[in-house]
Formats: sequence, C-alpha cells, structure tokens
Amino acid sequence: MTISARAIIEVAGFPKEHVDEIIKKVIDKLKEEREVINAELFETVALKDKMEGFYSAFTELKLNLKDIDDLIRFCLEYMPSSIEIIEPEEMSLKTQELALVLNDLLGKLHDYDLAIKNLQASNFLMKKKLGQV
Repeated sequence: MTISARAIIEVAGFPKEHVDEIIKKVIDKLKEEREVINAELFETVALKDKMEGFYSAFTELKLNLKDIDDLIRFCLEYMPSSIEIIEPEEMSLKTQELALVLNDLLGKLHDYDLAIKNLQASNFLMKKKLGQV
C-alpha cells in the first residue's frame, strides 16, 4: 500500500547560510531515500522576539511512502512540523502490523528520553563543578 502525503519540514539555527545549506541537504537526502513528488523551498527568514539572531527555513513536500511503517519512520527521522495523508482515504492494519509500528515508535521515544536524561545529568555535573548547585 502506497501512502501519498504532504509534509512541512523546518530547519532553524544560525547563521542564515548554514540554515540554507542544511534545508537543501535535508531535501536532497529525502530525494535519495524516498519518492519525493514535489519539494517547494521557502525563503529563509529571521526569527523575531526571543530568538533574535536565529533563522528559519522550511520546505513543503509531497511524497509517496511505502506503507504505515515507512510513514512512521519518516516522521521520526525528519520530525515534520505538519503531515497530511492525501491517499488512501482509509487504511486497515492487522494488529501485528500496528504492534510493530508502535514498538518502533516506542523504541525511538526511549532513545530520545535517554538522550534527554544524559543531557540533564551532564548539565547538573557541569553546574556542580562550577559551584552553582
């Protein structure tokens, strides 16, 4: 079952040239990995308010994904800010398929959780060494 989807992927950072380079690399990598039908790149803009000095660029993609597993992997790998499934209108999954997809999702979430805990521990140790705790 092919899934046709539209997604928005955003890159933020600094300097502007780096953001421009990274968003183009993201698009190129996606085109190598998946069937990208269309990729529209929007102009990089300066972020305002609390994010002064940062820039943001985004692309709107239309792409075909192999199946629900590929859709979930795409979402976990590229963290689109928005996704719309165009086709099919309805999907049916066997419970075993759903369990595999959910286990992949949970594995990735556990990886993120571990990374956050490691960063928090490192931050605590650095503050302790600086005498701030």
